[in-house]
Amino acid sequence: MEVQFIKVSSAQRAVLPEEIGKKPRELPEKLIIQVGEPSRGNVLSEPAFLDRPLTKKSQVTTLNWLMAKDYNALGQGRVLARSVDIRLSLHAPYYVDLLNGEDARKRTMNNFTWSCVLAGSMGADVLLSHLGFYGPDGPDASLDAMVDRLKEIRKILDSVPGGSRILLGLEPNGHPEVLGSKREIMELVKKVPRTIPILNVPHLAVREEFLFDDKPAIEALLQEFLEASRGDLYLNFSGVDIQGKGTFRMTPVKKGMVRFENIAEVLTERKFDATVISSSPLMEHDAMYLRVLYERTLGKQFAKKKAEQVALAQKKEKPKAAPAGKKTAGGKKGQAKPAKKAAPKGKKPSGPAGKGKKNAARRK
Repeated sequence: MEVQFIKVSSAQRAVLPEEIGKKPRELPEKLIIQVGEPSRGNVLSEPAFLDRPLTKKSQVTTLNWLMAKDYNALGQGRVLARSVDIRLSLHAPYYVDLLNGEDARKRTMNNFTWSCVLAGSMGADVLLSHLGFYGPDGPDASLDAMVDRLKEIRKILDSVPGGSRILLGLEPNGHPEVLGSKREIMELVKKVPRTIPILNVPHLAVREEFLFDDKPAIEALLQEFLEASRGDLYLNFSGVDIQGKGTFRMTPVKKGMVRFENIAEVLTERKFDATVISSSPLMEHDAMYLRVLYERTLGKQFAKKKAEQVALAQKKEKPKAAPAGKKTAGGKKGQAKPAKKAAPKGKKPSGPAGKGKKNAARRK
């Protein structure tokens, strides 16, 4: 299950008297995601400040989020997910601009810092995000600069409790002005430790003009992402209406130009684990619909294999025919001589033998 943290609603305030001396993570009904000190210029605090007692001079930033009201609730969600065998991931806020001005970069790093804190607290396996616009110096320079930015985010993620086990997922993007072609994503995951590529089907379909309608091509693409992931395959799917190069809109699965059945056929034959996430406008409905399509494809594959097994078994059990041209006793070629019928019990034989016995009795 992918938890959405795509929009941020936060508020900054002074610490309350009853909060002084307490750790932010321990406060009930409050989800504090940042602590600053005016004496330090109110700079961004490290996530470690969430585990230190608040002082009178503390400035706190709280998050208004429907997922959880405090860290205790996040912990309970983590335990619940594991108890019912659900793997969690977290999608960082959609606003991303790491390469165009200091203010935009600080705002984006704020969002990433808070995302790292939440992902670690809820026990997520993956923290994923788009990468934002190209910088003013063009795609090549932007790609080099993004390596440094992602290493900085990776360092923040490693600093939060449970963060070192979380993978940083990088999503491709269908808009040509956004850093996120398949080639760029693959370059970044090679250069930044513990990052994986996210196979976002609708965005790849637009950016790479790849409609997922050829099975060998789909197999090759999935294998490429799998090898770059160094583990499981993570896949996002939605219907997509492509109106032109870089112009598209997300649709429900049934109305999209890309058919999930083509991908499901490859997934049913896989020898690796895969996570499929619905990013459709009808998110929950289409999550179940994707499961139906997958299970339907799996059923067809099973029925086909079963039919092949039955046909093979019947071929092995079929009796061998007599060799052509070989005569059998009392019959035509390849035929056995029919057996004589036995006389019914209790009947006297008829014919000449019976008549002779009768005449002999008369003469006597």
